[in-house]
Amino acid sequence: MIKTDLSRYDNSWYETRGSSMKRIIWYFINVLFILNPFNPSSGIKVRLLRLFGAKIGKKVVIKPRVNIKYPWNLSIGDYSWIGENVWIDNLTQVTIGSNVCISQGAMLLCGNHNYKSAAFDLMTGKIKIEDGVWICAQSVVCPRVTMHSHSVLGINSVANHDLEGYGIYLGIPAVKIRDRIIE
Repeated sequence: MIKTDLSRYDNSWYETRGSSMKRIIWYFINVLFILNPFNPSSGIKVRLLRLFGAKIGKKVVIKPRVNIKYPWNLSIGDYSWIGENVWIDNLTQVTIGSNVCISQGAMLLCGNHNYKSAAFDLMTGKIKIEDGVWICAQSVVCPRVTMHSHSVLGINSVANHDLEGYGIYLGIPAVKIRDRIIE
């Protein structure tokens, strides 16, 4: 029987689109200003994210303790909210539309590992969150997922496949439980 051998792990193919120095500087900026619970200012966070290549629309709210891996792989539309303790592990592009609410403790994960490979190879996939989506607290969005317009991912749920527009999804893995009707 073949066993996992992490000594064979090699993600040299992976390109972050950021130099080593840029990644190191971002690490400290992220810790000091984005993750820091003593910096409540969304304006400062947005300016710093833009400085590092993020595309961010107007009136975006970013709460304390948000962790963003690589801002140069991030796009956020107008009037979107990113709640406390959100983790955007954007090893590749994460696109967040306008009027999106990502609640406390949610995770957007662009990376995973191939459990079938003895070397446990890194796998990445983009995430697209369309306009009007709500990702509830403590939920997870997996790589290669699109949450279509105004879909809802319920509390503590996992989206490991695309969610259709105006659908409300719940569970692990998330399944559609009803339609979202906005009055």
